[in-house]
Amino acid sequence: MADLVLALASSHSPMLNSSADDCLLYAARDRTHRGLLDKEGRAVDYESLLATADPAIANLLDRDIIARRVERCRRNIDRVATTLADAKLDALIVVGDDQREQFLDDNLPAFLIYWGDSIINSTLALPDDAPAFWRRARSQFHEPDEPRTYPVEAGLARHLIEYLVAGEFDVSQSRSLPRGGGEGHAFGFVHRRLMRSRLVPIVPVAINTYFPPNQPRPGRCLDFGTAIAAAVRGWPATARVGIVASGGMSHFTIDEELDTGILAAIDAGDLDALRSLPVAKLNSGNSEIRNWITVAGAAENLIVSWSDYVPCYRSPAGTGCGMAFATWH
Repeated sequence: MADLVLALASSHSPMLNSSADDCLLYAARDRTHRGLLDKEGRAVDYESLLATADPAIANLLDRDIIARRVERCRRNIDRVATTLADAKLDALIVVGDDQREQFLDDNLPAFLIYWGDSIINSTLALPDDAPAFWRRARSQFHEPDEPRTYPVEAGLARHLIEYLVAGEFDVSQSRSLPRGGGEGHAFGFVHRRLMRSRLVPIVPVAINTYFPPNQPRPGRCLDFGTAIAAAVRGWPATARVGIVASGGMSHFTIDEELDTGILAAIDAGDLDALRSLPVAKLNSGNSEIRNWITVAGAAENLIVSWSDYVPCYRSPAGTGCGMAFATWH
C-alpha cells in the first residue's frame, strides 16, 4: 500500500530570485499597489500603511541586510530540495494556487485535481515593456528556452478524486490545461527550484486561495488535507508519496505575528488553531497560507523536523514577503 512519508512547504516569492537592489525596486511598485491590505485584512493605500508601520522596519532596508535574508531563503530552498531528493519519492502531491493563470471567472473551482498523464511548463511571457528586474524575478517559475513536459502520477490523481468525492468533497477535475501559458507559477516553482537531481511525477492540486467568493475556509482546507492523506494510504499501489505546499506566508504586507503563530501551531500539531484562523487575514498574498493549512492537515501523523522563517521587508511601510520553509517526516 502507499504511504505518505514526507511533507514539505516553501515560499515561492519572485523576491527569491532577486538581488538586494532588485528587491528594493519592488518598493516603488508597492507605493502604487491597489491591492494592499493592513494586518486586519482591510484595504489600505501605501501611505496609510507607512503611517502605522513600526519605524524600526526602515533599519532593515539596508542592502546588506536584504542580501543576507535573501541568501538565507535560497539556502532554505536548497535544503527543501535536498530533502525532496533524498526521500526518493514515487509521487509528489503539489498544493498551490492559480492566480488567473489557467482558471478565470468563467470557471474558478475552489478545489481542483489535475489528472492528465503530463503537464506543461511554459517559457516566460511578459509584455515588451516589463522591467528587467521583473523578468529576472519571474524567470524562476518558467523554462529558460522552450516549454517542457513533466510527468503526472495520473493513477494517484484519479484515486484522490474518487476518494475525495466519496468523502463529500466536491472536487473539480481536469485532464488538460484550459489555456496556454503552462501549469502556473506555484507548480512551475516546484519543478524549477525544488526538483533538481531527481524528477518525481506530481499530482497538481489547485486551491482557489485568492479570489472571492468561493475561497475555502481554513477548516475546510485542513479537512481537505486530512482526507488527502487518508486517500494516499488507501491507494493500492506500493509507493512512497510526499506532499508540498507551494507559496506563503504573509504578503504583500508582512505580518510576523500571524506567520510565526501559524508556524508555532504547525510545530505543536495544534490543528484547532489553524482551523480558527480569521478569514479576514487570509486574503491577497496571505491567502496562500491556505496551502500550508492543507499540507498541515495531510501531515497530521508526521512530525515537523525543521522550519525557518525570514521576514523580507522591502519598504518602510512594512511591505514585502514573510518567507517560510518547513519539512515533516
